[in-house]
Amino acid sequence: MKKYLFLPFLFLLGWASAQDLDGAWKMITQNGKPVTDQEYIKIYQDDYFAFGVKKVADNAFIGAGGGPYQFADGKYTETLDFFTLDPPKVGTTTPFKAELKGNRLTLSTDTGAGMLVEVWEKVSDSKDELTGNWVITGRKREGEISRSTPGARRTIKILSGGRFQWVAFNSETKEFSGTGGGTYTAINGKYTENITFFSRDNSRVGASLGFDYEVIDGEWHHSGLSSTGNPIYEIWTPYAIGYKSAK
Repeated sequence: MKKYLFLPFLFLLGWASAQDLDGAWKMITQNGKPVTDQEYIKIYQDDYFAFGVKKVADNAFIGAGGGPYQFADGKYTETLDFFTLDPPKVGTTTPFKAELKGNRLTLSTDTGAGMLVEVWEKVSDSKDELTGNWVITGRKREGEISRSTPGARRTIKILSGGRFQWVAFNSETKEFSGTGGGTYTAINGKYTENITFFSRDNSRVGASLGFDYEVIDGEWHHSGLSSTGNPIYEIWTPYAIGYKSAK
């Protein structure tokens, strides 16, 4: 009897593990060729993904994309909320065949111009107090907090596996305003970002920015100085709550 109880447990454990993409990933091959001159980093968290691409040689920004995804039983789909490499594709959903083995994810799809096959390797799936997909809903100016309800035009920040990426975009007009990302730490109320790519100014790559943070009633309160040296106080809400259309 113990044998029959144990097998279903292994099945459920394997299924749960196989479906979990949360964390940070790096593309290692595309169509069978090693990816060495460009760096693709993709973050999955809370049923959402975002990626950024830069040139390795000079940190020049190449592109970014992201949106909701679904993954189950080897079937994987991505719906694009933003996509700088081909903006008309914003709003479209692409099906992929997906194979997850250990820390490697293979995604393949027919683009219409041929097959695209990508192999991604997990960088990390570490978690902390700020792990999540967030949308900005408030700012403090001159001591007063103003709140807003994100719509088609919104700014998100996704954190998982020790990586972060923020993106400002409009999913209706397909307008892209900017993105940046890199590694981060969040320890004892101190949040530090180490920038590895920045669409607006690649000379900022390598910079580290320190902030104070506090999670209050499930929202991330973020304060310090921006990359331009101006004081900021931002309130970030979990995306599924702050952006109502996410439901």
